[in-house]
Amino acid sequence: MTHYVAIIEDAGPDHAVGVWFPDLPGCFAAGDTLDEALRNAPEALSLWIGTLRENNEAVPRARTPSELKADPDAAREIADFAIALIPAPDVALLPAAE
Repeated sequence: MTHYVAIIEDAGPDHAVGVWFPDLPGCFAAGDTLDEALRNAPEALSLWIGTLRENNEAVPRARTPSELKADPDAAREIADFAIALIPAPDVALLPAAE
């Protein structure tokens, strides 16, 4: 099963917890708590990938945490925030429809 690295930003009790995916620009989830944000992340991932599939666009490859640490932009986010691995829906593994 493929997993995407998610960056988790918890700005404290007066702010929502944000989750975003370095490999999937514009894909994000949030919640009032860390647990809620992590519960919402797989759905956000599924919807984002589903939109790509509907538009016959390729799904970006999921990089490993080590690969992301070698990317200067992602490395800064990994250093500043927590990460989690979020499972991709099975449809992410299929080639784009023609």
